[in-house]
Amino acid sequence: MLNRRGLIGASLAGPAIIGVGAASAADEAGGIQLTKPCVISTWDFGVPANQAAWAILSKGGRALDAVEAGARIPEQDLKNHSVGRAGYPDRDGHVSLDASIMDEQGNCGAVAALEHIAHPISVARAVMEKTPHVLLVGAGALQFAQEQDFPREALLTPESRAAWEAWRKEAKYAPKANSEVGDYGKTSGQLGTPGGKGNHDTIGMLALDAHGNLSGACTTSGMAWKLRGRVGDSPIVGAGLYVDNDVGAATSTGVGEEVIRNVGSFLVVELMRQGRSPQDACKEAVARILKKKPRAKDIQVGFLALSRTGEVGAWSIQKGFSYALCDAARQDRLVAGESFY
Repeated sequence: MLNRRGLIGASLAGPAIIGVGAASAADEAGGIQLTKPCVISTWDFGVPANQAAWAILSKGGRALDAVEAGARIPEQDLKNHSVGRAGYPDRDGHVSLDASIMDEQGNCGAVAALEHIAHPISVARAVMEKTPHVLLVGAGALQFAQEQDFPREALLTPESRAAWEAWRKEAKYAPKANSEVGDYGKTSGQLGTPGGKGNHDTIGMLALDAHGNLSGACTTSGMAWKLRGRVGDSPIVGAGLYVDNDVGAATSTGVGEEVIRNVGSFLVVELMRQGRSPQDACKEAVARILKKKPRAKDIQVGFLALSRTGEVGAWSIQKGFSYALCDAARQDRLVAGESFY
Protein backbone atom coordinates (compact mmCIF):
# COMPACT_ATOMS: atom_id res chain seq x y z
CA MET A 1 0.00 0.00 0.00
CA LEU A 2 1.21 3.52 -0.74
CA ASN A 3 2.43 5.74 2.07
CA ARG A 4 -0.56 7.98 2.84
CA ARG A 5 1.64 10.70 4.30
CA GLY A 6 3.86 10.84 1.21
CA LEU A 7 1.18 11.54 -1.35
CA ILE A 8 3.29 12.54 -4.31
CA GLY A 9 6.34 10.56 -3.33
CA ALA A 10 5.26 7.26 -4.85
CA SER A 11 8.01 4.91 -5.87
CA LEU A 12 8.54 3.75 -9.40
CA ALA A 13 6.99 0.45 -8.39
CA GLY A 14 3.82 2.14 -7.17
CA PRO A 15 0.95 3.78 -9.05
CA ALA A 16 2.02 6.49 -11.45
CA ILE A 17 0.84 9.92 -10.41
CA ILE A 18 0.18 12.30 -13.25
CA GLY A 19 -1.22 15.76 -13.61
CA VAL A 20 -4.68 15.91 -15.10
CA GLY A 21 -3.45 18.07 -17.93
CA ALA A 22 -0.98 15.36 -18.93
CA ALA A 23 -3.58 12.64 -19.14
CA SER A 24 -3.79 11.19 -22.62
CA ALA A 25 -7.56 10.92 -22.40
CA ALA A 26 -8.21 14.37 -20.98
CA ASP A 27 -11.02 16.37 -22.56
CA GLU A 28 -11.14 20.13 -23.06
CA ALA A 29 -12.48 20.68 -19.56
CA GLY A 30 -9.63 18.72 -17.98
CA GLY A 31 -11.58 15.58 -17.21
CA ILE A 32 -10.54 12.01 -17.89
CA GLN A 33 -12.58 9.47 -19.85
CA LEU A 34 -12.75 5.91 -18.55
CA THR A 35 -14.44 2.91 -20.11
CA LYS A 36 -17.10 0.97 -18.27
CA PRO A 37 -16.93 -0.76 -15.99
CA CYS A 38 -14.82 1.60 -13.90
CA VAL A 39 -14.31 2.78 -10.35
CA ILE A 40 -12.74 5.90 -8.87
CA SER A 41 -11.96 6.97 -5.33
CA THR A 42 -10.35 9.70 -3.27
CA TRP A 43 -6.73 9.75 -2.11
CA ASP A 44 -3.84 7.41 -2.66
CA PHE A 45 -5.28 4.67 -0.47
CA GLY A 46 -8.04 4.52 -3.04
CA VAL A 47 -5.76 2.42 -5.25
CA PRO A 48 -6.07 -0.84 -3.27
CA ALA A 49 -9.71 -0.02 -2.59
CA ASN A 50 -10.34 0.30 -6.32
CA GLN A 51 -8.62 -3.00 -6.97
CA ALA A 52 -10.97 -4.74 -4.54
CA ALA A 53 -13.91 -3.15 -6.30
CA TRP A 54 -12.48 -4.11 -9.68
CA ALA A 55 -12.48 -7.78 -8.70
CA ILE A 56 -16.28 -7.50 -8.73
CA LEU A 57 -16.77 -5.09 -11.62
CA SER A 58 -14.49 -7.01 -13.98
CA LYS A 59 -16.71 -10.06 -13.62
CA GLY A 60 -19.89 -8.17 -14.48
CA GLY A 61 -20.79 -7.50 -10.87
CA ARG A 62 -22.99 -4.75 -9.54
CA ALA A 63 -21.55 -1.32 -8.77
CA LEU A 64 -23.13 -1.39 -5.30
CA ASP A 65 -21.29 -4.58 -4.36
CA ALA A 66 -18.08 -3.13 -5.76
CA VAL A 67 -18.11 0.09 -3.74
CA GLU A 68 -18.92 -1.74 -0.53
CA ALA A 69 -16.06 -4.18 -1.07
CA GLY A 70 -13.71 -1.36 -1.97
CA ALA A 71 -14.58 0.80 1.01
CA ARG A 72 -13.95 -2.07 3.39
CA ILE A 73 -10.26 -2.11 2.42
CA PRO A 74 -9.25 1.17 4.11
CA GLU A 75 -11.72 0.48 6.92
CA GLN A 76 -9.69 -2.57 7.91
CA ASP A 77 -6.24 -1.08 7.25
CA LEU A 78 -4.51 -0.62 10.60
CA LYS A 79 -2.15 1.95 9.08
CA ASN A 80 -5.02 4.20 8.04
CA HIS A 81 -5.83 6.60 10.86
CA SER A 82 -8.57 8.50 9.09
CA VAL A 83 -10.89 5.68 8.02
CA GLY A 84 -12.23 2.68 9.91
CA ARG A 85 -11.10 0.74 12.92
CA ALA A 86 -7.67 2.38 13.27
CA GLY A 87 -9.04 5.92 13.01
CA TYR A 88 -7.86 8.52 15.48
CA PRO A 89 -10.35 9.12 18.31
CA ASP A 90 -12.24 12.18 19.45
CA ARG A 91 -10.99 14.35 22.29
CA ASP A 92 -12.36 11.91 24.85
CA GLY A 93 -10.64 8.88 23.32
CA HIS A 94 -13.66 7.37 21.55
CA VAL A 95 -13.33 6.15 17.96
CA SER A 96 -16.56 6.92 16.11
CA LEU A 97 -17.21 6.15 12.47
CA ASP A 98 -19.46 7.57 9.74
CA ALA A 99 -20.45 6.08 6.39
CA SER A 100 -23.01 6.24 3.61
CA ILE A 101 -23.84 4.19 0.54
CA MET A 102 -26.17 4.82 -2.41
CA ASP A 103 -27.25 2.73 -5.39
CA GLU A 104 -28.48 3.33 -8.93
CA GLN A 105 -32.14 3.43 -7.85
CA GLY A 106 -31.63 6.22 -5.34
CA ASN A 107 -31.73 3.86 -2.37
CA CYS A 108 -29.36 4.94 0.37
CA GLY A 109 -28.30 4.13 3.90
CA ALA A 110 -25.97 5.71 6.42
CA VAL A 111 -24.63 5.55 9.95
CA ALA A 112 -23.05 8.28 12.04
CA ALA A 113 -21.14 8.36 15.33
CA LEU A 114 -21.02 4.57 15.28
CA GLU A 115 -18.66 3.03 17.85
CA HIS A 116 -17.28 -0.50 18.28
CA ILE A 117 -18.02 -1.68 14.72
CA ALA A 118 -15.14 -1.96 12.26
CA HIS A 119 -17.07 -1.78 8.98
CA PRO A 120 -19.59 1.08 9.03
CA ILE A 121 -20.03 0.91 5.25
CA SER A 122 -21.59 -2.53 5.56
CA VAL A 123 -23.82 -1.36 8.39
CA ALA A 124 -24.90 1.55 6.18
CA ARG A 125 -25.87 -0.91 3.47
CA ALA A 126 -27.85 -2.92 6.00
CA VAL A 127 -29.69 0.25 7.01
CA MET A 128 -30.54 0.80 3.35
CA GLU A 129 -31.72 -2.74 2.68
CA LYS A 130 -33.22 -3.84 5.98
CA THR A 131 -34.89 -0.77 7.46
CA PRO A 132 -37.32 1.91 6.27
CA HIS A 133 -34.76 4.55 7.30
CA VAL A 134 -31.76 6.26 5.74
CA LEU A 135 -29.64 7.28 8.73
CA LEU A 136 -29.03 5.68 12.13
CA VAL A 137 -26.75 7.31 14.69
CA GLY A 138 -24.89 6.64 17.90
CA ALA A 139 -26.24 4.03 20.29
CA GLY A 140 -29.13 3.20 17.97
CA ALA A 141 -26.76 2.51 15.10
CA LEU A 142 -24.68 0.28 17.35
CA GLN A 143 -27.75 -1.60 18.56
CA PHE A 144 -28.85 -2.18 14.96
CA ALA A 145 -25.38 -3.34 13.92
CA GLN A 146 -25.24 -5.89 16.72
CA GLU A 147 -28.73 -7.12 15.89
CA GLN A 148 -27.44 -7.70 12.35
CA ASP A 149 -24.57 -9.78 13.78
CA PHE A 150 -21.77 -7.30 13.14
CA PRO A 151 -19.10 -8.11 15.74
CA ARG A 152 -18.50 -5.60 18.51
CA GLU A 153 -14.85 -4.84 19.14
CA ALA A 154 -12.51 -2.28 20.64
CA LEU A 155 -11.45 0.07 17.86
CA LEU A 156 -8.83 2.21 19.63
CA THR A 157 -5.57 0.63 18.50
CA PRO A 158 -2.33 1.04 20.50
CA GLU A 159 -0.93 3.39 17.85
CA SER A 160 -4.04 5.56 17.83
CA ARG A 161 -4.10 5.63 21.63
CA ALA A 162 -0.47 6.76 21.69
CA ALA A 163 -1.22 9.58 19.25
CA TRP A 164 -4.23 10.65 21.31
CA GLU A 165 -2.24 10.63 24.56
CA ALA A 166 0.51 12.68 22.92
CA TRP A 167 -2.09 15.22 21.79
CA ARG A 168 -3.62 15.42 25.26
CA LYS A 169 -0.37 16.55 26.89
CA GLU A 170 -0.74 20.08 25.61
CA ALA A 171 -4.25 20.11 24.19
CA LYS A 172 -6.73 22.48 25.77
CA TYR A 173 -10.17 20.92 25.90
CA ALA A 174 -12.30 23.86 24.90
CA PRO A 175 -15.33 23.35 22.65
CA LYS A 176 -14.81 26.37 20.43
CA ALA A 177 -15.39 26.79 16.72
CA ASN A 178 -12.54 25.76 14.45
CA SER A 179 -10.32 24.63 17.33
CA GLU A 180 -9.37 21.57 15.27
CA VAL A 181 -7.70 23.85 12.75
CA GLY A 182 -5.76 25.66 15.43
CA ASP A 183 -4.67 22.57 17.32
CA TYR A 184 -3.75 20.13 14.58
CA GLY A 185 -0.13 19.11 14.47
CA LYS A 186 1.00 21.18 17.46
CA THR A 187 1.79 18.15 19.58
CA SER A 188 2.36 15.21 17.26
CA GLY A 189 3.88 17.20 14.41
CA GLN A 190 2.29 14.77 11.98
CA LEU A 191 -1.35 15.61 11.39
CA GLY A 192 -1.31 19.01 9.75
CA THR A 193 -4.46 20.90 8.84
CA PRO A 194 -7.74 18.96 8.97
CA GLY A 195 -8.43 17.69 5.52
CA GLY A 196 -4.99 18.73 4.35
CA LYS A 197 -2.56 16.54 2.48
CA GLY A 198 -1.10 15.34 5.79
CA ASN A 199 -4.47 14.24 7.11
CA HIS A 200 -6.51 12.44 4.45
CA ASP A 201 -9.80 12.01 6.16
CA THR A 202 -12.25 10.12 3.97
CA ILE A 203 -12.53 7.64 1.18
CA GLY A 204 -15.27 8.40 -1.29
CA MET A 205 -15.78 5.80 -4.03
CA LEU A 206 -17.88 5.89 -7.19
CA ALA A 207 -18.41 2.98 -9.59
CA LEU A 208 -20.02 2.46 -12.99
CA ASP A 209 -20.71 -1.18 -13.77
CA ALA A 210 -20.94 -3.02 -17.09
CA HIS A 211 -24.71 -2.57 -17.08
CA GLY A 212 -24.34 1.21 -17.00
CA ASN A 213 -25.43 1.59 -13.37
CA LEU A 214 -23.78 3.85 -10.80
CA SER A 215 -23.30 3.47 -7.07
CA GLY A 216 -21.22 5.23 -4.44
CA ALA A 217 -19.82 4.81 -0.94
CA CYS A 218 -18.16 7.10 1.57
CA THR A 219 -16.59 6.16 4.89
CA THR A 220 -14.47 7.92 7.51
CA SER A 221 -13.47 8.16 11.15
CA GLY A 222 -13.77 11.92 10.86
CA MET A 223 -11.43 14.55 12.20
CA ALA A 224 -8.99 13.47 14.85
CA TRP A 225 -9.64 14.99 18.28
CA LYS A 226 -13.12 16.16 17.25
CA LEU A 227 -15.74 16.94 19.86
CA ARG A 228 -17.57 13.79 20.81
CA GLY A 229 -20.68 13.44 18.71
CA ARG A 230 -19.34 15.53 15.82
CA VAL A 231 -20.58 14.27 12.45
CA GLY A 232 -19.12 15.40 9.17
CA ASP A 233 -20.39 15.21 5.62
CA SER A 234 -19.60 11.55 4.90
CA PRO A 235 -22.89 10.05 6.19
CA ILE A 236 -25.03 12.94 4.95
CA VAL A 237 -26.58 11.96 1.63
CA GLY A 238 -26.28 14.93 -0.69
CA ALA A 239 -23.26 16.30 1.16
CA GLY A 240 -20.57 13.64 1.23
CA LEU A 241 -22.14 11.43 -1.44
CA TYR A 242 -24.83 11.59 -4.09
CA VAL A 243 -25.79 9.31 -6.99
CA ASP A 244 -28.23 9.97 -9.82
CA ASN A 245 -28.17 7.19 -12.39
CA ASP A 246 -29.45 9.51 -15.13
CA VAL A 247 -26.59 11.95 -14.67
CA GLY A 248 -23.66 10.84 -12.55
CA ALA A 249 -22.31 10.62 -9.05
CA ALA A 250 -20.13 12.72 -6.76
CA THR A 251 -18.33 12.45 -3.45
CA SER A 252 -16.27 14.77 -1.28
CA THR A 253 -13.33 14.86 1.06
CA GLY A 254 -11.89 17.41 3.45
CA VAL A 255 -13.54 19.52 6.13
CA GLY A 256 -17.07 18.22 6.16
CA GLU A 257 -18.69 21.25 7.73
CA GLU A 258 -18.07 23.28 4.58
CA VAL A 259 -19.41 20.48 2.38
CA ILE A 260 -22.58 20.20 4.46
CA ARG A 261 -23.20 23.94 4.30
CA ASN A 262 -23.21 23.75 0.52
CA VAL A 263 -24.80 20.30 0.06
CA GLY A 264 -21.72 19.72 -2.04
CA SER A 265 -22.10 16.37 -3.76
CA PHE A 266 -25.70 17.05 -4.69
CA LEU A 267 -24.60 20.40 -6.10
CA VAL A 268 -21.96 18.73 -8.27
CA VAL A 269 -24.47 16.27 -9.70
CA GLU A 270 -27.04 19.00 -10.34
CA LEU A 271 -24.43 21.07 -12.19
CA MET A 272 -23.70 18.00 -14.30
CA ARG A 273 -27.41 17.70 -15.00
CA GLN A 274 -27.31 21.25 -16.33
CA GLY A 275 -24.62 20.27 -18.80
CA ARG A 276 -21.38 20.90 -16.90
CA SER A 277 -18.61 18.36 -17.25
CA PRO A 278 -17.65 16.53 -14.04
CA GLN A 279 -14.48 18.62 -13.86
CA ASP A 280 -16.29 21.94 -14.25
CA ALA A 281 -18.99 20.88 -11.80
CA CYS A 282 -16.42 20.04 -9.12
CA LYS A 283 -14.59 23.31 -9.75
CA GLU A 284 -17.79 25.34 -9.42
CA ALA A 285 -18.75 23.57 -6.18
CA VAL A 286 -15.38 24.44 -4.65
CA ALA A 287 -15.66 28.01 -5.93
CA ARG A 288 -19.00 28.43 -4.19
CA ILE A 289 -17.49 27.36 -0.88
CA LEU A 290 -14.75 29.94 -1.27
CA LYS A 291 -17.17 32.66 -2.34
CA LYS A 292 -19.40 32.16 0.69
CA LYS A 293 -16.48 31.86 3.09
CA PRO A 294 -13.17 33.23 1.73
CA ARG A 295 -11.26 32.05 4.80
CA ALA A 296 -12.00 28.49 3.69
CA LYS A 297 -8.90 28.80 1.49
CA ASP A 298 -6.91 27.79 4.56
CA ILE A 299 -8.55 24.36 4.79
CA GLN A 300 -9.04 21.56 2.29
CA VAL A 301 -12.19 20.43 0.51
CA GLY A 302 -12.19 18.36 -2.64
CA PHE A 303 -14.86 16.89 -4.90
CA LEU A 304 -14.67 13.89 -7.19
CA ALA A 305 -17.31 13.11 -9.82
CA LEU A 306 -18.13 10.41 -12.36
CA SER A 307 -20.64 10.79 -15.18
CA ARG A 308 -22.92 8.02 -16.42
CA THR A 309 -20.67 7.81 -19.50
CA GLY A 310 -17.47 7.28 -17.50
CA GLU A 311 -16.07 10.82 -17.56
CA VAL A 312 -14.18 11.78 -14.41
CA GLY A 313 -13.51 15.17 -12.87
CA ALA A 314 -12.12 16.54 -9.62
CA TRP A 315 -11.19 19.83 -7.98
CA SER A 316 -10.03 20.99 -4.54
CA ILE A 317 -9.24 24.15 -2.61
CA GLN A 318 -5.57 23.37 -2.02
CA LYS A 319 -2.93 21.30 -3.73
CA GLY A 320 -2.36 17.80 -2.41
CA PHE A 321 -5.67 16.12 -3.24
CA SER A 322 -5.24 12.97 -5.32
CA TYR A 323 -7.69 10.46 -6.68
CA ALA A 324 -7.41 6.90 -7.95
CA LEU A 325 -8.78 5.59 -11.25
CA CYS A 326 -9.48 2.04 -12.36
CA ASP A 327 -10.86 0.47 -15.53
CA ALA A 328 -9.90 -2.35 -17.89
CA ALA A 329 -6.89 -0.42 -19.15
CA ARG A 330 -5.27 0.09 -15.77
CA GLN A 331 -6.11 -0.64 -12.14
CA ASP A 332 -3.45 1.37 -10.28
CA ARG A 333 -3.68 4.86 -11.68
CA LEU A 334 -3.32 7.83 -9.33
CA VAL A 335 -3.91 11.41 -10.45
CA ALA A 336 -2.90 14.67 -8.81
CA GLY A 337 -6.04 16.76 -8.79
CA GLU A 338 -6.29 20.40 -9.78
CA SER A 339 -6.92 23.14 -7.23
CA PHE A 340 -7.33 26.87 -6.72
CA TYR A 341 -4.34 27.28 -4.39
